[in-house]
Amino acid sequence: MSDFLICERNDNGVVTLTMNRPEQRNALSEEHEMLEFVAMCDALERDDDVRAVVLTGAGPAFSAGGNVKHMRDKKSFSAGSPMQVCEAYRRGIQRIPMALYHLNVPTIAAVNGPAIGAGLDLACMCDIRVASREAVFAASFIKLGIVPADGGAWLLSRLVGVPKAMELMLTGDRIGAEEALAIGLVSRLAPPQDTLAQAQELAASIARQPPLTLRLTKRLLRESQFSSLQSSLELAASYQALAHHTRDHDEAVAAFLEKRSPVFHGH
Repeated sequence: MSDFLICERNDNGVVTLTMNRPEQRNALSEEHEMLEFVAMCDALERDDDVRAVVLTGAGPAFSAGGNVKHMRDKKSFSAGSPMQVCEAYRRGIQRIPMALYHLNVPTIAAVNGPAIGAGLDLACMCDIRVASREAVFAASFIKLGIVPADGGAWLLSRLVGVPKAMELMLTGDRIGAEEALAIGLVSRLAPPQDTLAQAQELAASIARQPPLTLRLTKRLLRESQFSSLQSSLELAASYQALAHHTRDHDEAVAAFLEKRSPVFHGH
């Protein structure tokens, strides 16, 4: 595994992942970096002590997306025949949205700077986005004569609605943090120097909740996006039955009645 992702964990179950290619503005360009993302998500999913994940970028940018020089030189994902390019996307960057989507731990993007192209899509793969007031966003694929092939069309339209996603993707124009907040792309803005800290504070607030119920709630919200009300209610009833039989539920009720802070153990 390379050093593209720096993984730091604190005592309250919050993991911070930092993309560590500041000289390349954390561009996603190498297959081993994609596989590192996938392997990291798999490890976090299997770790019951992880309660929330924060993703950010080293340096001034969150992620500049793809490597334009590789596109020019027909390297990496741009190399080979049309079929080879297609397979490179399937085996590489397209595995990241699937890995993050199926990660049942809540995820927060701390967008510390520009999130451009695949960088915007990466932020959209997270459940919540906290952005620097100086961050900028762009679905800039159209300006390079390509399409958003890493899930952006699916993700962005669900966050901001189809008409706004259409506008952003068909123009490739950049928007600032205030507009991103206004259209629902991000949920909080922070001073540049406090972006990561505020995202970690939000993650800590999430991590204080019952761990099993956190994962069940995220799964319920995720699946309810595509189901009927009846199907969502059926799934909620099943998850509720599981939640009622956890010790953390008993602890939450007891703490509420005794007017004290609960202590959860994830069972």
